[in-house]
Amino acid sequence: MKEQELQDKLNELRSLPAETEVFEFKEAKNGFDFAKMGKYFSALSNEANLKGRPYAWLIFGIKDKGKTIVGSRFRQSRKDLDSLKGELAKKTTNRITFVEIYELHLPEGRVVMFQIPAAPKGIPIAFDGHYYGRDGEELSPLNLEEIERIRAQGATEDWSATIVHGATVEDLDPAAIAKARENCKNKFREQANDVDRWDDITFLNKAKVTIKGKISRAAIILLGKSESEHFISPAEAKIRWVLKDAKGNDKDYHIESCPLLLAVDKIYAKIRNLKYRYIKDGTLFPDEVDQYEPFVIREAINNCIAHQDYTKGGRINVVEMEDQLIFTNLGSFIPGSVEKVVKEDAPEEHYRNKFLATVMFNLKMVDTAGGGIRKMFNYQRKRFFPMPEYDLTGGKVKVTVIGKVLDLDFARVLARNPNLSLEQIIELDKVQKRKKLTDEEIKNLKDFGLIEGRKPNYVISAKITATLSNEELKAHYIKQRGLDDEHYKKMIIEYLKKFGKSPRKNIEKFLLEKLPDILNNAQKRNKITNLLSALRIEEKIKNSGYSEWSLSEYERIGKEIEENQE
Repeated sequence: MKEQELQDKLNELRSLPAETEVFEFKEAKNGFDFAKMGKYFSALSNEANLKGRPYAWLIFGIKDKGKTIVGSRFRQSRKDLDSLKGELAKKTTNRITFVEIYELHLPEGRVVMFQIPAAPKGIPIAFDGHYYGRDGEELSPLNLEEIERIRAQGATEDWSATIVHGATVEDLDPAAIAKARENCKNKFREQANDVDRWDDITFLNKAKVTIKGKISRAAIILLGKSESEHFISPAEAKIRWVLKDAKGNDKDYHIESCPLLLAVDKIYAKIRNLKYRYIKDGTLFPDEVDQYEPFVIREAINNCIAHQDYTKGGRINVVEMEDQLIFTNLGSFIPGSVEKVVKEDAPEEHYRNKFLATVMFNLKMVDTAGGGIRKMFNYQRKRFFPMPEYDLTGGKVKVTVIGKVLDLDFARVLARNPNLSLEQIIELDKVQKRKKLTDEEIKNLKDFGLIEGRKPNYVISAKITATLSNEELKAHYIKQRGLDDEHYKKMIIEYLKKFGKSPRKNIEKFLLEKLPDILNNAQKRNKITNLLSALRIEEKIKNSGYSEWSLSEYERIGKEIEENQE
Protein backbone atom coordinates (compact mmCIF):
# COMPACT_ATOMS: atom_id res chain seq x y z
CA MET A 1 0.00 0.00 0.00
CA LYS A 2 1.15 3.54 -0.75
CA GLU A 3 1.86 5.96 2.08
CA GLN A 4 -1.26 8.04 1.44
CA GLU A 5 -3.42 4.91 1.47
CA LEU A 6 -1.89 3.91 4.79
CA GLN A 7 -2.52 7.33 6.30
CA ASP A 8 -6.13 7.20 5.07
CA LYS A 9 -6.58 3.72 6.60
CA LEU A 10 -5.03 4.88 9.89
CA ASN A 11 -7.28 7.95 10.00
CA GLU A 12 -10.30 5.78 9.23
CA LEU A 13 -9.54 3.39 12.11
CA ARG A 14 -8.80 6.23 14.54
CA SER A 15 -12.13 7.86 13.67
CA LEU A 16 -14.16 4.83 14.73
CA PRO A 17 -15.84 5.14 18.16
CA ALA A 18 -14.09 2.07 19.59
CA GLU A 19 -11.77 -0.80 18.71
CA THR A 20 -13.49 -3.70 16.97
CA GLU A 21 -12.59 -7.36 16.65
CA VAL A 22 -10.58 -6.66 13.48
CA PHE A 23 -8.14 -3.97 14.61
CA GLU A 24 -6.12 -3.22 17.74
CA PHE A 25 -4.06 -0.21 18.85
CA LYS A 26 -1.03 -0.63 21.12
CA GLU A 27 1.44 1.95 22.43
CA ALA A 28 4.48 -0.37 22.21
CA LYS A 29 6.70 2.62 22.92
CA ASN A 30 9.88 0.60 23.39
CA GLY A 31 8.91 -2.96 22.54
CA PHE A 32 6.19 -5.60 22.68
CA ASP A 33 6.08 -9.18 23.95
CA PHE A 34 6.38 -11.64 21.03
CA ALA A 35 4.02 -14.23 22.55
CA LYS A 36 1.35 -11.60 23.08
CA MET A 37 1.77 -10.40 19.51
CA GLY A 38 1.27 -13.97 18.30
CA LYS A 39 -1.96 -14.25 20.28
CA TYR A 40 -3.24 -11.02 18.78
CA PHE A 41 -2.29 -12.27 15.30
CA SER A 42 -4.33 -15.46 15.83
CA ALA A 43 -7.29 -13.56 17.29
CA LEU A 44 -7.42 -10.84 14.64
CA SER A 45 -6.96 -13.33 11.78
CA ASN A 46 -9.81 -15.53 13.04
CA GLU A 47 -12.09 -12.57 13.69
CA ALA A 48 -11.46 -11.15 10.20
CA ASN A 49 -12.59 -14.50 8.79
CA LEU A 50 -15.74 -14.56 10.93
CA LYS A 51 -16.58 -10.96 10.04
CA GLY A 52 -16.02 -11.52 6.32
CA ARG A 53 -13.09 -9.09 6.15
CA PRO A 54 -10.05 -9.76 3.94
CA TYR A 55 -7.60 -8.71 6.66
CA ALA A 56 -7.21 -7.12 10.10
CA TRP A 57 -4.78 -4.59 11.63
CA LEU A 58 -2.49 -4.49 14.64
CA ILE A 59 -1.07 -0.98 15.03
CA PHE A 60 1.83 0.13 17.27
CA GLY A 61 2.54 3.68 18.36
CA ILE A 62 -1.05 4.67 19.25
CA LYS A 63 -2.79 4.70 22.63
CA ASP A 64 -5.80 2.41 22.69
CA LYS A 65 -7.64 5.02 24.76
CA GLY A 66 -7.89 8.39 23.10
CA LYS A 67 -6.15 7.03 19.98
CA THR A 68 -3.42 9.65 20.16
CA ILE A 69 -0.14 8.99 18.35
CA VAL A 70 2.70 8.49 20.83
CA GLY A 71 5.27 6.84 18.53
CA SER A 72 6.89 3.40 18.78
CA ARG A 73 10.53 2.31 18.86
CA PHE A 74 9.59 -1.33 18.28
CA ARG A 75 12.26 -2.97 16.07
CA GLN A 76 13.48 0.24 14.45
CA SER A 77 15.77 -1.66 12.08
CA ARG A 78 13.87 -2.64 8.92
CA LYS A 79 15.77 -5.93 8.81
CA ASP A 80 14.63 -6.82 12.34
CA LEU A 81 11.07 -5.81 11.47
CA ASP A 82 10.99 -8.01 8.36
CA SER A 83 12.46 -10.98 10.24
CA LEU A 84 9.32 -10.95 12.38
CA LYS A 85 7.41 -12.55 9.49
CA GLY A 86 9.52 -15.69 9.65
CA GLU A 87 9.58 -15.77 13.45
CA LEU A 88 5.79 -15.67 13.57
CA ALA A 89 5.34 -18.22 10.76
CA LYS A 90 7.16 -20.84 12.85
CA LYS A 91 4.41 -20.67 15.47
CA THR A 92 1.23 -20.35 13.38
CA THR A 93 -1.04 -22.75 11.50
CA ASN A 94 0.21 -23.32 7.95
CA ARG A 95 3.03 -20.81 8.61
CA ILE A 96 0.59 -17.97 7.89
CA THR A 97 2.17 -14.61 8.68
CA PHE A 98 1.68 -10.87 8.08
CA VAL A 99 0.60 -9.74 4.63
CA GLU A 100 2.96 -6.80 5.15
CA ILE A 101 4.48 -4.64 7.88
CA TYR A 102 4.33 -0.90 7.18
CA GLU A 103 6.07 2.05 8.83
CA LEU A 104 4.63 5.56 8.89
CA HIS A 105 6.94 8.34 10.04
CA LEU A 106 4.49 11.02 11.12
CA PRO A 107 5.24 14.37 12.81
CA GLU A 108 3.83 12.96 16.08
CA GLY A 109 6.00 9.84 15.90
CA ARG A 110 6.60 6.50 14.19
CA VAL A 111 3.60 4.20 13.64
CA VAL A 112 3.99 0.50 12.73
CA MET A 113 1.03 -1.10 10.95
CA PHE A 114 0.80 -4.90 10.79
CA GLN A 115 -1.56 -6.13 8.06
CA ILE A 116 -2.95 -9.52 9.14
CA PRO A 117 -4.65 -11.87 6.63
CA ALA A 118 -8.05 -13.35 7.44
CA ALA A 119 -7.91 -17.05 8.33
CA PRO A 120 -8.43 -19.14 5.15
CA LYS A 121 -11.86 -20.68 4.71
CA GLY A 122 -12.10 -23.84 6.77
CA ILE A 123 -8.85 -23.27 8.68
CA PRO A 124 -8.82 -21.45 12.05
CA ILE A 125 -5.41 -19.96 12.83
CA ALA A 126 -3.58 -21.01 15.98
CA PHE A 127 -0.51 -19.48 17.61
CA ASP A 128 1.75 -21.92 19.42
CA GLY A 129 -0.99 -24.56 19.24
CA HIS A 130 -3.84 -22.43 20.66
CA TYR A 131 -6.70 -20.63 18.92
CA TYR A 132 -7.47 -17.04 19.96
CA GLY A 133 -10.33 -14.63 19.31
CA ARG A 134 -11.83 -11.39 20.61
CA ASP A 135 -14.76 -10.69 22.93
CA GLY A 136 -15.29 -7.06 22.06
CA GLU A 137 -11.92 -5.47 22.81
CA GLU A 138 -10.71 -8.33 25.02
CA LEU A 139 -8.26 -11.01 23.85
CA SER A 140 -9.62 -14.49 24.67
CA PRO A 141 -9.52 -18.13 23.54
CA LEU A 142 -11.56 -18.73 20.39
CA ASN A 143 -14.70 -20.51 21.55
CA LEU A 144 -15.69 -23.93 20.23
CA GLU A 145 -18.67 -22.61 18.24
CA GLU A 146 -16.43 -20.15 16.37
CA ILE A 147 -13.81 -22.82 15.68
CA GLU A 148 -16.46 -25.12 14.22
CA ARG A 149 -17.99 -22.25 12.24
CA ILE A 150 -14.66 -21.60 10.52
CA ARG A 151 -14.01 -25.30 9.93
CA ALA A 152 -17.50 -25.74 8.44
CA GLN A 153 -16.54 -23.28 5.68
CA GLY A 154 -14.17 -25.85 4.23
CA ALA A 155 -16.64 -28.69 4.59
CA THR A 156 -19.34 -26.89 2.62
CA GLU A 157 -17.11 -25.51 -0.16
CA ASP A 158 -15.25 -28.39 -1.81
CA TRP A 159 -14.17 -27.10 -5.21
CA SER A 160 -13.41 -30.59 -6.51
CA ALA A 161 -16.94 -31.88 -5.80
CA THR A 162 -18.70 -29.30 -7.99
CA ILE A 163 -20.73 -30.71 -10.90
CA VAL A 164 -19.48 -29.64 -14.36
CA HIS A 165 -22.56 -28.64 -16.32
CA GLY A 166 -22.49 -29.75 -19.94
CA ALA A 167 -19.90 -32.49 -19.40
CA THR A 168 -20.79 -36.15 -20.01
CA VAL A 169 -19.02 -39.49 -19.81
CA GLU A 170 -18.01 -38.90 -23.45
CA ASP A 171 -15.64 -36.20 -22.17
CA LEU A 172 -13.70 -38.76 -20.15
CA ASP A 173 -10.72 -40.70 -21.56
CA PRO A 174 -11.52 -44.42 -22.21
CA ALA A 175 -7.91 -45.43 -21.40
CA ALA A 176 -8.09 -43.56 -18.11
CA ILE A 177 -11.39 -45.25 -17.22
CA ALA A 178 -9.85 -48.65 -18.01
CA LYS A 179 -6.86 -47.84 -15.79
CA ALA A 180 -9.24 -46.66 -13.05
CA ARG A 181 -11.09 -50.01 -13.22
CA GLU A 182 -7.81 -51.93 -12.95
CA ASN A 183 -6.67 -49.89 -9.93
CA CYS A 184 -10.04 -50.22 -8.24
CA LYS A 185 -10.00 -54.02 -8.63
CA ASN A 186 -6.52 -54.14 -7.08
CA LYS A 187 -7.65 -51.91 -4.23
CA PHE A 188 -10.90 -53.75 -3.51
CA ARG A 189 -10.23 -57.32 -4.59
CA GLU A 190 -13.47 -58.65 -3.13
CA GLN A 191 -15.38 -56.50 -5.66
CA ALA A 192 -13.23 -57.34 -8.71
CA ASN A 193 -15.93 -59.47 -10.38
CA ASP A 194 -18.57 -56.77 -9.82
CA VAL A 195 -16.31 -54.10 -11.34
CA ASP A 196 -16.03 -56.16 -14.54
CA ARG A 197 -19.84 -56.35 -14.85
CA TRP A 198 -20.57 -52.66 -14.25
CA ASP A 199 -20.96 -50.28 -17.18
CA ASP A 200 -18.91 -47.06 -17.10
CA ILE A 201 -21.50 -44.88 -15.37
CA THR A 202 -22.20 -47.53 -12.71
CA PHE A 203 -18.50 -47.99 -12.07
CA LEU A 204 -17.84 -44.23 -11.86
CA ASN A 205 -20.73 -43.78 -9.45
CA LYS A 206 -19.54 -46.68 -7.28
CA ALA A 207 -15.98 -45.33 -7.24
CA LYS A 208 -17.45 -41.92 -6.28
CA VAL A 209 -15.87 -40.25 -9.30
CA THR A 210 -19.27 -39.04 -10.52
CA ILE A 211 -22.36 -38.01 -8.55
CA LYS A 212 -25.51 -39.78 -9.79
CA GLY A 213 -24.03 -39.97 -13.26
CA LYS A 214 -23.03 -36.30 -13.32
CA ILE A 215 -19.41 -35.36 -14.04
CA SER A 216 -17.50 -33.71 -11.19
CA ARG A 217 -14.44 -31.49 -11.45
CA ALA A 218 -12.48 -34.34 -9.84
CA ALA A 219 -13.58 -36.61 -12.72
CA ILE A 220 -12.26 -34.11 -15.30
CA ILE A 221 -8.93 -33.74 -13.45
CA LEU A 222 -8.27 -37.47 -13.09
CA LEU A 223 -10.07 -39.04 -16.07
CA GLY A 224 -10.94 -36.23 -18.48
CA LYS A 225 -9.69 -36.10 -22.07
CA SER A 226 -7.00 -33.45 -22.58
CA GLU A 227 -9.44 -31.32 -24.59
CA SER A 228 -11.91 -31.47 -21.68
CA GLU A 229 -9.70 -29.31 -19.47
CA HIS A 230 -11.69 -26.24 -20.53
CA PHE A 231 -14.54 -27.46 -18.31
CA ILE A 232 -12.58 -26.46 -15.20
CA SER A 233 -11.10 -23.20 -16.58
CA PRO A 234 -9.53 -20.99 -15.27
CA ALA A 235 -8.16 -23.88 -13.21
CA GLU A 236 -5.54 -26.11 -14.86
CA ALA A 237 -4.97 -29.84 -14.64
CA LYS A 238 -1.34 -29.94 -15.74
CA ILE A 239 1.95 -31.35 -14.46
CA ARG A 240 5.17 -29.83 -15.77
CA TRP A 241 8.47 -31.71 -15.59
CA VAL A 242 11.69 -29.69 -15.96
CA LEU A 243 15.23 -31.08 -16.15
CA LYS A 244 17.99 -28.72 -14.97
CA ASP A 245 21.77 -28.99 -15.18
CA ALA A 246 24.24 -28.37 -12.34
CA LYS A 247 24.09 -24.59 -12.95
CA GLY A 248 20.30 -24.50 -12.79
CA ASN A 249 19.79 -24.05 -16.53
CA ASP A 250 16.84 -25.79 -18.19
CA LYS A 251 17.89 -28.77 -20.32
CA ASP A 252 14.51 -30.29 -21.12
CA TYR A 253 10.84 -30.05 -20.19
CA HIS A 254 7.54 -31.84 -20.72
CA ILE A 255 3.94 -30.96 -19.83
CA GLU A 256 1.13 -33.46 -19.24
CA SER A 257 -2.53 -32.46 -19.07
CA CYS A 258 -5.52 -34.44 -17.86
CA PRO A 259 -6.25 -37.27 -17.38
CA LEU A 260 -3.83 -36.93 -14.45
CA LEU A 261 -4.40 -40.59 -13.54
CA LEU A 262 -2.32 -41.45 -16.62
CA ALA A 263 -0.10 -38.36 -16.42
CA VAL A 264 1.54 -39.60 -13.20
CA ASP A 265 3.09 -42.59 -15.00
CA LYS A 266 4.20 -40.42 -17.92
CA ILE A 267 5.91 -37.88 -15.66
CA TYR A 268 7.44 -40.71 -13.63
CA ALA A 269 8.91 -42.17 -16.85
CA LYS A 270 10.59 -38.83 -17.59
CA ILE A 271 12.56 -38.84 -14.34
CA ARG A 272 16.04 -40.30 -14.74
CA ASN A 273 16.20 -42.51 -11.68
CA LEU A 274 19.93 -43.18 -11.96
CA LYS A 275 21.98 -45.61 -9.92
CA TYR A 276 23.78 -44.17 -6.92
CA ARG A 277 27.00 -45.84 -5.76
CA TYR A 278 27.77 -45.62 -2.05
CA ILE A 279 31.19 -44.99 -0.58
CA LYS A 280 31.84 -48.39 0.94
CA ASP A 281 32.66 -48.80 4.60
CA GLY A 282 33.18 -52.49 5.24
CA THR A 283 29.76 -54.02 4.65
CA LEU A 284 27.80 -51.00 5.86
CA PHE A 285 26.48 -49.93 2.45
CA PRO A 286 25.27 -51.86 -0.59
CA ASP A 287 27.13 -51.35 -3.87
CA GLU A 288 24.44 -49.24 -5.50
CA VAL A 289 20.75 -48.32 -5.35
CA ASP A 290 18.31 -46.22 -7.35
CA GLN A 291 18.58 -42.55 -6.43
CA TYR A 292 14.88 -42.43 -5.61
CA GLU A 293 12.45 -44.98 -4.26
CA PRO A 294 9.57 -45.23 -6.82
CA PHE A 295 6.98 -44.93 -4.04
CA VAL A 296 8.47 -41.61 -2.95
CA ILE A 297 8.19 -40.14 -6.46
CA ARG A 298 4.63 -41.30 -7.00
CA GLU A 299 3.49 -40.30 -3.52
CA ALA A 300 4.93 -36.81 -3.93
CA ILE A 301 3.24 -36.28 -7.32
CA ASN A 302 -0.09 -37.69 -6.15
CA ASN A 303 0.00 -35.51 -3.02
CA CYS A 304 0.47 -32.48 -5.29
CA ILE A 305 -2.60 -33.51 -7.30
CA ALA A 306 -4.72 -34.16 -4.20
CA HIS A 307 -3.80 -30.93 -2.39
CA GLN A 308 -3.32 -28.44 -5.23
CA ASP A 309 -5.39 -25.28 -4.82
CA TYR A 310 -6.94 -25.36 -8.28
CA THR A 311 -8.68 -22.03 -7.74
CA LYS A 312 -5.29 -20.32 -8.13
CA GLY A 313 -5.02 -21.44 -11.76
CA GLY A 314 -1.47 -22.81 -11.54
CA ARG A 315 0.37 -25.97 -12.52
CA ILE A 316 2.00 -28.73 -10.52
CA ASN A 317 5.78 -28.73 -11.06
CA VAL A 318 8.35 -31.51 -10.88
CA VAL A 319 11.92 -30.20 -11.17
CA GLU A 320 14.70 -32.74 -11.65
CA MET A 321 18.26 -31.75 -10.81
CA GLU A 322 21.43 -33.83 -10.70
CA ASP A 323 20.89 -35.16 -7.20
CA GLN A 324 17.44 -34.01 -6.11
CA LEU A 325 13.79 -33.78 -7.09
CA ILE A 326 11.59 -30.79 -6.24
CA PHE A 327 7.79 -31.06 -6.21
CA THR A 328 5.55 -27.99 -5.84
CA ASN A 329 1.83 -27.36 -5.67
CA LEU A 330 -0.12 -24.20 -4.94
CA GLY A 331 -1.97 -23.73 -1.67
CA SER A 332 -1.17 -23.85 2.03
CA PHE A 333 -0.28 -27.08 3.82
CA ILE A 334 -3.57 -27.95 5.53
CA PRO A 335 -2.10 -29.95 8.48
CA GLY A 336 0.09 -26.93 9.26
CA SER A 337 3.17 -28.90 10.33
CA VAL A 338 5.04 -31.73 8.63
CA GLU A 339 6.41 -32.84 11.99
CA LYS A 340 2.82 -33.17 13.23
CA VAL A 341 1.89 -35.39 10.25
CA VAL A 342 4.93 -37.64 10.72
CA LYS A 343 4.48 -37.90 14.48
CA GLU A 344 0.74 -38.59 14.50
CA ASP A 345 0.80 -40.89 11.43
CA ALA A 346 -2.97 -40.60 11.04
CA PRO A 347 -5.43 -39.32 8.43
CA GLU A 348 -6.09 -35.60 8.39
CA GLU A 349 -9.36 -34.25 9.76
CA HIS A 350 -9.67 -31.69 6.96
CA TYR A 351 -8.80 -31.71 3.26
CA ARG A 352 -8.79 -28.90 0.73
CA ASN A 353 -10.22 -31.24 -1.94
CA LYS A 354 -11.97 -33.89 0.13
CA PHE A 355 -13.98 -35.26 -2.81
CA LEU A 356 -10.86 -35.49 -5.00
CA ALA A 357 -8.86 -37.15 -2.20
CA THR A 358 -11.61 -39.77 -1.74
CA VAL A 359 -11.64 -40.54 -5.48
CA MET A 360 -7.83 -40.88 -5.51
CA PHE A 361 -8.05 -43.28 -2.58
CA ASN A 362 -10.66 -45.40 -4.39
CA LEU A 363 -8.47 -45.46 -7.52
CA LYS A 364 -5.38 -46.49 -5.52
CA MET A 365 -3.50 -43.23 -6.07
CA VAL A 366 -3.14 -42.03 -2.47
CA ASP A 367 -3.47 -43.51 0.99
CA THR A 368 -6.02 -41.38 2.86
CA ALA A 369 -5.82 -43.90 5.69
CA GLY A 370 -2.71 -41.92 6.66
CA GLY A 371 0.99 -42.70 6.56
CA GLY A 372 2.00 -41.68 3.02
CA ILE A 373 4.33 -38.87 4.10
CA ARG A 374 5.75 -40.94 6.94
CA LYS A 375 6.50 -43.74 4.45
CA MET A 376 8.45 -41.25 2.32
CA PHE A 377 10.60 -40.38 5.35
CA ASN A 378 11.16 -44.06 6.16
CA TYR A 379 12.23 -44.89 2.61
CA GLN A 380 14.87 -42.13 2.78
CA ARG A 381 15.91 -43.48 6.16
CA LYS A 382 16.50 -46.99 4.76
CA ARG A 383 18.82 -45.51 2.12
CA PHE A 384 20.64 -43.38 4.75
CA PHE A 385 19.66 -40.37 2.63
CA PRO A 386 18.54 -36.95 3.94
CA MET A 387 14.93 -36.60 5.01
CA PRO A 388 12.42 -34.96 2.61
CA GLU A 389 12.46 -31.21 3.12
CA TYR A 390 9.23 -29.19 3.17
CA ASP A 391 9.08 -25.47 2.46
CA LEU A 392 5.60 -24.13 3.24
CA THR A 393 6.21 -20.45 2.45
CA GLY A 394 5.03 -18.35 -0.48
CA GLY A 395 1.52 -19.78 -0.69
CA LYS A 396 2.66 -23.16 -1.92
CA VAL A 397 4.07 -26.49 -0.74
CA LYS A 398 7.58 -27.33 -1.94
CA VAL A 399 9.00 -30.80 -1.25
CA THR A 400 12.68 -31.57 -1.93
CA VAL A 401 13.89 -35.18 -2.07
CA ILE A 402 17.67 -35.64 -2.16
CA GLY A 403 19.03 -38.72 -3.93
CA LYS A 404 22.44 -39.10 -2.34
CA VAL A 405 24.28 -39.26 0.99
CA LEU A 406 24.69 -35.66 2.11
CA ASP A 407 26.77 -36.27 5.24
CA LEU A 408 28.62 -39.52 5.91
CA ASP A 409 28.29 -39.06 9.66
CA PHE A 410 24.50 -38.77 9.37
CA ALA A 411 24.37 -41.94 7.27
CA ARG A 412 26.54 -43.69 9.83
CA VAL A 413 24.19 -42.70 12.65
CA LEU A 414 21.25 -44.26 10.80
CA ALA A 415 23.16 -47.43 9.98
CA ARG A 416 24.43 -48.00 13.51
CA ASN A 417 21.39 -46.84 15.45
CA PRO A 418 18.37 -48.63 13.94
CA ASN A 419 16.28 -47.95 17.06
CA LEU A 420 16.31 -44.17 16.68
CA SER A 421 12.80 -42.78 16.34
CA LEU A 422 11.85 -41.05 13.11
CA GLU A 423 11.38 -37.84 15.10
CA GLN A 424 15.01 -38.02 16.30
CA ILE A 425 16.21 -38.66 12.76
CA ILE A 426 14.33 -35.62 11.50
CA GLU A 427 16.02 -33.55 14.21
CA LEU A 428 19.44 -34.98 13.33
CA ASP A 429 18.73 -34.29 9.66
CA LYS A 430 18.52 -30.60 10.54
CA VAL A 431 22.10 -30.78 11.85
CA GLN A 432 23.51 -32.12 8.59
CA LYS A 433 21.56 -29.47 6.65
CA ARG A 434 22.73 -26.68 8.99
CA LYS A 435 19.13 -25.88 9.98
CA LYS A 436 18.28 -24.10 13.22
CA LEU A 437 17.35 -26.37 16.13
CA THR A 438 14.89 -25.59 18.89
CA ASP A 439 16.07 -25.82 22.50
CA GLU A 440 13.98 -28.98 22.91
CA GLU A 441 15.58 -30.60 19.86
CA ILE A 442 19.07 -29.66 21.08
CA LYS A 443 18.40 -31.24 24.46
CA ASN A 444 16.98 -34.40 22.90
CA LEU A 445 19.97 -34.91 20.59
CA LYS A 446 22.51 -34.10 23.30
CA ASP A 447 20.86 -36.48 25.78
CA PHE A 448 21.45 -39.29 23.29
CA GLY A 449 25.01 -38.12 22.60
CA LEU A 450 24.25 -37.55 18.91
CA ILE A 451 25.53 -33.97 18.58
CA GLU A 452 28.19 -31.76 20.05
CA GLY A 453 29.48 -28.23 19.64
CA ARG A 454 28.15 -24.82 20.57
CA LYS A 455 24.92 -23.17 19.56
CA PRO A 456 24.18 -22.71 16.69
CA ASN A 457 27.12 -24.61 15.14
CA TYR A 458 26.32 -28.18 16.16
CA VAL A 459 27.86 -31.20 14.45
CA ILE A 460 27.22 -34.91 14.64
CA SER A 461 29.02 -36.38 17.66
CA ALA A 462 32.63 -37.55 17.50
CA LYS A 463 31.64 -40.92 18.92
CA ILE A 464 30.16 -41.73 15.51
CA THR A 465 33.58 -41.51 13.83
CA ALA A 466 35.86 -42.40 16.74
CA THR A 467 35.88 -46.13 15.99
CA LEU A 468 36.47 -45.80 12.23
CA SER A 469 39.62 -47.18 10.68
CA ASN A 470 39.26 -45.04 7.57
CA GLU A 471 41.56 -42.04 8.13
CA GLU A 472 39.84 -40.09 5.36
CA LEU A 473 36.54 -40.24 7.23
CA LYS A 474 38.22 -39.08 10.43
CA ALA A 475 39.65 -36.15 8.49
CA HIS A 476 36.16 -35.41 7.22
CA TYR A 477 34.93 -35.17 10.81
CA ILE A 478 37.80 -32.91 11.90
CA LYS A 479 37.14 -30.65 8.91
CA GLN A 480 33.51 -30.34 9.95
CA ARG A 481 34.08 -29.86 13.67
CA GLY A 482 37.43 -28.11 13.70
CA LEU A 483 40.16 -28.15 16.35
CA ASP A 484 40.35 -26.30 19.63
CA ASP A 485 41.46 -22.66 19.79
CA GLU A 486 44.88 -23.47 21.25
CA HIS A 487 45.76 -25.40 18.11
CA TYR A 488 44.96 -22.41 15.88
CA LYS A 489 46.85 -20.05 18.21
CA LYS A 490 49.96 -22.21 17.88
CA MET A 491 49.58 -22.12 14.10
CA ILE A 492 49.55 -18.30 14.17
CA ILE A 493 52.66 -18.19 16.41
CA GLU A 494 54.52 -20.62 14.13
CA TYR A 495 53.50 -18.60 11.08
CA LEU A 496 54.88 -15.37 12.57
CA LYS A 497 58.08 -17.13 13.71
CA LYS A 498 58.63 -18.21 10.14
CA PHE A 499 57.66 -15.02 8.27
CA GLY A 500 58.15 -12.26 10.87
CA LYS A 501 55.72 -9.38 10.40
CA SER A 502 52.55 -10.20 8.51
CA PRO A 503 49.48 -8.19 7.47
CA ARG A 504 46.09 -9.42 8.66
CA LYS A 505 45.04 -10.44 5.12
CA ASN A 506 47.94 -12.93 4.86
CA ILE A 507 47.08 -14.50 8.20
CA GLU A 508 43.48 -14.81 7.05
CA LYS A 509 44.54 -16.46 3.79
CA PHE A 510 46.67 -18.92 5.78
CA LEU A 511 43.90 -19.85 8.24
CA LEU A 512 40.64 -19.66 6.29
CA GLU A 513 40.91 -23.05 4.62
CA LYS A 514 42.06 -24.65 7.88
CA LEU A 515 39.02 -23.61 9.90
CA PRO A 516 36.00 -25.95 10.02
CA ASP A 517 33.55 -26.05 7.11
CA ILE A 518 30.64 -25.60 9.50
CA LEU A 519 31.58 -21.89 9.71
CA ASN A 520 30.82 -19.53 6.84
CA ASN A 521 33.45 -17.02 5.69
CA ALA A 522 32.15 -14.24 7.91
CA GLN A 523 32.20 -16.54 10.95
CA LYS A 524 35.72 -17.70 10.05
CA ARG A 525 36.99 -14.12 9.85
CA ASN A 526 35.34 -13.32 13.17
CA LYS A 527 37.06 -16.34 14.73
CA ILE A 528 40.43 -15.17 13.39
CA THR A 529 39.78 -11.75 14.98
CA ASN A 530 39.09 -13.45 18.31
CA LEU A 531 42.22 -15.60 18.06
CA LEU A 532 44.44 -12.57 17.31
CA SER A 533 42.86 -10.60 20.16
CA ALA A 534 43.39 -13.46 22.58
CA LEU A 535 47.06 -13.77 21.62
CA ARG A 536 47.52 -10.00 21.98
CA ILE A 537 45.94 -10.04 25.46
CA GLU A 538 48.24 -12.94 26.36
CA GLU A 539 51.13 -10.68 25.17
CA LYS A 540 52.34 -13.25 22.66
CA ILE A 541 51.83 -11.08 19.58
CA LYS A 542 51.44 -7.35 18.94
CA ASN A 543 49.87 -5.09 16.35
CA SER A 544 52.29 -2.55 14.90
CA GLY A 545 49.74 -0.60 12.93
CA TYR A 546 48.02 -0.98 9.56
CA SER A 547 46.76 -4.40 10.72
CA GLU A 548 50.31 -5.76 10.71
CA TRP A 549 51.04 -8.41 13.29
CA SER A 550 54.32 -9.66 14.73
CA LEU A 551 55.64 -11.57 17.71
CA SER A 552 55.84 -9.76 21.04
CA GLU A 553 59.25 -9.13 22.58
CA TYR A 554 58.74 -12.11 24.88
CA GLU A 555 58.00 -14.46 22.00
CA ARG A 556 60.78 -12.98 19.84
CA ILE A 557 63.38 -13.58 22.58
CA GLY A 558 62.04 -17.11 23.00
CA LYS A 559 62.45 -17.73 19.29
CA GLU A 560 66.08 -16.48 19.39
CA ILE A 561 66.86 -18.80 22.34
CA GLU A 562 65.43 -21.74 20.40
CA GLU A 563 67.55 -20.86 17.35
CA ASN A 564 70.76 -20.53 19.45
CA GLN A 565 70.14 -23.89 21.09
CA GLU A 566 69.89 -25.46 17.65
